[in-house]
Amino acid sequence: MGITAAKVDPLAVDVEFSDDALNVGLADGRIISVPLSWFPRLEEANGSDRKNWRLIGGGLGIRWASIDEDISVESLLRLR
Repeated sequence: MGITAAKVDPLAVDVEFSDDALNVGLADGRIISVPLSWFPRLEEANGSDRKNWRLIGGGLGIRWASIDEDISVESLLRLR
């Protein structure tokens, strides 16, 4: 008998920042942490602009309207 893996789309539920990283909490409990240097607009943004995010696509992505930045959860999970 084999094991079948269910396909689950990773969905963002929370966004936080450290001094040098973007940390995205997923609905399944994982936290993705990536360097801010991967996203120059976020790296250069002030704290107020960084906090001004909203989920898009039901959590498939994150949008920062004030700095015109969109990031998909899928892109965060890919190796760079």
